[in-house]
Amino acid sequence: MPKVTINGVERDFQPGQMIIQVANAAGVDIPQYCYHDALSIVASCRICLAEVWMPDKATGKLTPYMGGKLLPTCQTACIDGMVVYTDSPKSVANQKAVMEYLLINHPLDCPVCDQAGECHLQDYSYEYGRGVSRFEEAKVKNPKKDLGPHVYLYSDRCIMCTRCVRFTREISGTAELLVAGRGNREEIDVFPGQALANELSGNVVDLCPVGALLDKDFLFAQRVWFLKETPSIDGLTASGDNISIHHNDGKVYRIKPRTNMSVNKHWITDEVRHGWKHVHQQDRLDTPTRKQYGTRVPTDWQRALAEAVALLSAGEASGKRLALIVSPMLSCEDAGTLARAALAIDERVILALGPVPTLGSDKLFPLGVAPDDPKAFRVYAEKAPNARGVRRVLEAFAQAHSLGKVPAYEELLAELRVSDIGSVIATGNYPSAWVTSDLTEALKGKVLVLIDTLPSALSDSADIVLPGTTWVEKSGTFQNAKGILQAFEAAIAPRGNARPEAQIGLDLLATATGNTPTIYNPADTRQQLARLVPALAGLVTEVHMPKAAVAQEPDMVVVPL
Repeated sequence: MPKVTINGVERDFQPGQMIIQVANAAGVDIPQYCYHDALSIVASCRICLAEVWMPDKATGKLTPYMGGKLLPTCQTACIDGMVVYTDSPKSVANQKAVMEYLLINHPLDCPVCDQAGECHLQDYSYEYGRGVSRFEEAKVKNPKKDLGPHVYLYSDRCIMCTRCVRFTREISGTAELLVAGRGNREEIDVFPGQALANELSGNVVDLCPVGALLDKDFLFAQRVWFLKETPSIDGLTASGDNISIHHNDGKVYRIKPRTNMSVNKHWITDEVRHGWKHVHQQDRLDTPTRKQYGTRVPTDWQRALAEAVALLSAGEASGKRLALIVSPMLSCEDAGTLARAALAIDERVILALGPVPTLGSDKLFPLGVAPDDPKAFRVYAEKAPNARGVRRVLEAFAQAHSLGKVPAYEELLAELRVSDIGSVIATGNYPSAWVTSDLTEALKGKVLVLIDTLPSALSDSADIVLPGTTWVEKSGTFQNAKGILQAFEAAIAPRGNARPEAQIGLDLLATATGNTPTIYNPADTRQQLARLVPALAGLVTEVHMPKAAVAQEPDMVVVPL
């Protein structure tokens, strides 16, 4: 295999790879601003320049490559036997010069900049820059700009890496951004009358290596060094995008993408980025309630569970059947434990998938790209994260217990009107209104136990309401539109007295069977479901777990006082 030596260490490479790609893959630090794996290479920031040597074909002696000038590692392809130095005096002098040029007009506003703490300009200034500034002239001042519904541009901070411009031309294909002006008056701007408002616009904030492009929602909200980061999966659409939930003191502050080239590549949609606000909605259901003399009153979990099982069992005892409606917003573990609980109450239970919301049709970016293009990014019209996973679990249970077909939601509505269903366990967990007049009409006169997160017409009429949790408050597994099973972790504690639906299922099961309740653990639950229903073995063998966090050590010596 061909080899290249970078800073004294030999590295294998694939033909066609650039020096910086080999270095990044090997964990070798080369400063870089304009380079990004998913964007075209422009070599404009010049901080990655390195000294490159090649063995002479005749003598084998190392000689300066390309006349000895510094070469951009992002734009120089590796050659077998090549020797690269990014830490030589010549390379270091260039790094210091580039940093000095970039900071000439940069404002010293790190204390009030949202990017402080995760800014490449800060990091590289410390690691590669000078200790003091030699610039004494007046700095050029540029305006702040409102680019669109989600993004601000602080032009003073921009270093003209053009990542954002290339993103709108190469990834979204919408081309709202451009470079205007020349020299020290060069700026990023939008074309007149065209706001940065495509479905992927928030990704330019992630791409910006400095504090020039900022998320309006996160502006001045929290210092990044206070935030904890939890790996998760998109809980709003069928895409299964890999995300990181950034939170502090039980509150979510922002959602960022995690790179997964087989699912979402480097990106997420604005819908996923900003669609989590219902998690902290003021009117969240957070306490069990029951009906008492026609009025809804709060109660404790033990009484709520006991009354729920008693009401549901009474219907079964009178010859009526139980129906379980499992929302596609729930995890596979939620669906499995609720199915077990329903079967413990009524062996003839009808297992059904709840309504799967859709909005319009799928969209592909860049605009006009072919669906099979490896660069294509799909925005799914299906606004539910686990319709396939829930159906997979319910069908496995139905087949194992000879319960017949798992009806679609529309089929269930028809069945509720004409069949002998006397009681229903319904689950919601949708981020917006989901209860239709058809559903409320079909549920009239039936015992209803509702598990949900937000108030609705059903929460007003249900006999028992049990508060569930959103996906950021629990761990579990989602199966996306491509059929990939992915695990996610709980980021924050449940709201009030709410419980994960899987825990509610285990509690209902324990109450119905008279056993001791068990504490929900996602891995144990998947193992148990696979043992009980062999068709669900894939919940154990097919699950993609998030990558373990890499421990980071500061390069500064901390001396205790």
